[in-house]
Amino acid sequence: MERTSPPHCHSEGQLLGSLKGLLTVGTDAGLWIVPTVHAVWFPPNTVHWNRSHGPMEGWTVYISEEACRNLPSQACTIRNSGLLLEAVVRAASWKTGPYDEASLRIARVILDEISTLPSEDFCLPFPRDPRVKRVAQALIDNPSDARDVKTWASWAAVSERTLSRRFVQETGFSFRTYRQRARLLRSLEMLAEGQSVNLIALDLGYATASAFIAVFSQVFGKTPAAYREKMYLRGNG
Repeated sequence: MERTSPPHCHSEGQLLGSLKGLLTVGTDAGLWIVPTVHAVWFPPNTVHWNRSHGPMEGWTVYISEEACRNLPSQACTIRNSGLLLEAVVRAASWKTGPYDEASLRIARVILDEISTLPSEDFCLPFPRDPRVKRVAQALIDNPSDARDVKTWASWAAVSERTLSRRFVQETGFSFRTYRQRARLLRSLEMLAEGQSVNLIALDLGYATASAFIAVFSQVFGKTPAAYREKMYLRGNG
């Protein structure tokens, strides 16, 4: 059953992850895909939304604004560690404070892990230019759209040169790479929803399933089928 949370914010920072399944989360700045090996961090007062795909078990940690001073100031994805997950599971058993010294030590472990674990590049950033952002949103909504950059530029009432340059300047990706990234991130959602690899390849505009598998494996280091299996194994971080 899909679970959704509309745009909202809170004064605490939030670390959000899943034990099984896949989450998509978004802010005004971009879109994140959160498989079980990752977690996404939102600083205090960041407006965000989230949606699950397929069967899902999730977890979240809220951190007071004062305790967030040494944590990332921008939303980001981090790679889970066994230590972080064990500390989160322990913290989930606590009753509402005040906390004893043992609990505070575990809380400090969670803060240390958030601040030191490597960030992962699972974000699809949104351009700031409204014209370019309109194209980016259309690619996210329909990654299989095969129109070339010249046609998209005409659609958005911007020059081809400006569109190409702004994509790189404001997202870090070329137009072609951005579209491929949108397709691959959408494929993760479709895998979590139980769709077949053949259908995913067809729906996302790949010429063959083998072409999709080759691109997917190059980026994620495993085939789509192997990635889906890992998605539903508990404790794989």
